[in-house]
Amino acid sequence: MPYRVCFVCTGNICRSPMAESVFRTRVAEAGLDGLVEVDSAGTDGWHEGDGADPRTVSVLGTNGYDSDHTARRFRTDWFSRLDLVIALDAGHLRALRSLAPTAADAEKVRLLRSYDIAAGDDLDVPDPYYGGMDGFEECLEMVEAASSGLLAAVREQVEGQAA
Repeated sequence: MPYRVCFVCTGNICRSPMAESVFRTRVAEAGLDGLVEVDSAGTDGWHEGDGADPRTVSVLGTNGYDSDHTARRFRTDWFSRLDLVIALDAGHLRALRSLAPTAADAEKVRLLRSYDIAAGDDLDVPDPYYGGMDGFEECLEMVEAASSGLLAAVREQVEGQAA
């Protein structure tokens, strides 16, 4: 059974699809494709059915990442099938933990930047939606920086399952 990771932001059109795309690429590069499933969702359903924000698509494409995406809303019943739920900021962390049906499910929720040792105490990935392209580029930099630590943690879990 694959290890399942879901990235969550507010509308699922900027930060979480960016994190999903970057992490899916890292998983494939690590040879864990098929062992790890990666997806994303939003805490709110405002953009359900929409594609990723064009600025997200542009930044991902310019940096060699896939940007095929359809927004969806996170559902409480997903906790039972997910191993790790990655929140992009503290507001998402609180919202997701309050949705968790059990304490064990709440423990599955982590902040993305907690996997970046250089992040220090600033663990939020700022929402680039209301700004310019520089915010989307900064978002990608933060996602990429945290992805190495997240990949190491996921690899440890996947190898532990295989043992």
